[in-house]
Amino acid sequence: MDDMNIVTYDKVIKQLMNGKVGIMPTDTVYGIVARADDKHAVQKMYALKKREKKPGTLIAANTQQLVELGVTQSNIDKVSKWWPNPLSAVLPIDGHNYLHQGVTTLAMRVVAQPELSKLLEQTGPLITSSANQPSKPPATNIDEAVAYFGDSIDFYLDGGTIANVQPSTIVRPTDDGLEVLRQGSITLQ
Repeated sequence: MDDMNIVTYDKVIKQLMNGKVGIMPTDTVYGIVARADDKHAVQKMYALKKREKKPGTLIAANTQQLVELGVTQSNIDKVSKWWPNPLSAVLPIDGHNYLHQGVTTLAMRVVAQPELSKLLEQTGPLITSSANQPSKPPATNIDEAVAYFGDSIDFYLDGGTIANVQPSTIVRPTDDGLEVLRQGSITLQ
C-alpha cells in the first residue's frame, strides 16, 4: 500500500461523499465504513467484509438522521434515552434492503464522540463493521487493518492504537423493555 491511501481527518468527508469505502476509528473500534445512503459503497463494504445476511451497524450524529433513513420515531423512542452512547439498538428499518441485507433490522447508535459526530453531521449516517475478516480479531491499529484489507480499501484514517476498548452494548427492544444481546461498555439499569 502506498501512503496515498492514508488520509487526514479533513479528507475523510470528501472520500465518503465521493462513494469511497474506508477504515477509520469509530466511537468504539476501527471500522470499515461507507455512507449509508450510497448503495454501491455499502455493497462494496459488505463484499470486502465478506458479510452476507449479517448487516453492519449504522452510526449517526442524531436520531433525526435515523428517522430520515426510515426508522420510526416510536422505535427510536424505545432507546433514545441511552443515546448518545456506545449502545447499539437493533431496530426495524423501512426499505433499504441493501443496508439490512433482507433481515429488515439493523443495529444502530447515535455516537457520543464529538469529532465523529461532527463528521456524521456532514456525511450523514455511516454503515460500519469492525475492521477485520471473519473469525479474526478486530484491527487495533492501521497496520493491522492494512494487513487485512490492503489496497482494496479506498482510504485509511490513522487514529493510533485502539486497545482495551469494549465494543458497544447491543440491545433489542421487547414488550417488557430491552433485551441485552451483547454486553459491552454500557450497563443498563
